[in-house]
Amino acid sequence: MKKISLILAFVLFTVIGATAQIQKPVTWSYAAKKISKTEAVVYLKANMEEGWHIYSQNLKPGGPSKTVFSFASSKDYSPVGKTTEPKATTYFDENFKMNVSYFGNQVVFQQKVKLNNATATVKGTVEFMVCNDKQCLPPDEVSFNIPVK
Repeated sequence: MKKISLILAFVLFTVIGATAQIQKPVTWSYAAKKISKTEAVVYLKANMEEGWHIYSQNLKPGGPSKTVFSFASSKDYSPVGKTTEPKATTYFDENFKMNVSYFGNQVVFQQKVKLNNATATVKGTVEFMVCNDKQCLPPDEVSFNIPVK
């Protein structure tokens, strides 16, 4: 009985320790605003913990993973143009041997959509990579559902 209790305790602490090491330094929030009866702007906001950053959508190949937005096909809406972003901070990264552009603290991306109905839910995913001055985490993908009323 002691051996079983000891093994269960070991497994429990191993699981708790592994869970505690999962880092999620970026949280996403979303909003939408109608600008006319047939158009809206969707806002996709990333908040990074202190010292972390995500990369621009406009990176050349060979560097870190850029931020990529994918919008699901729908009869209720259609994206208009590309997702826009504010001016990013750019610097030469010795690790990648190239200029990279990134956002720290927080950033709001915007996507204009054409509405085919009075209400719609804009769905899709955002893929991004987050780094700090010591490490980069593997690219992550987050799904979103943004109601437009």
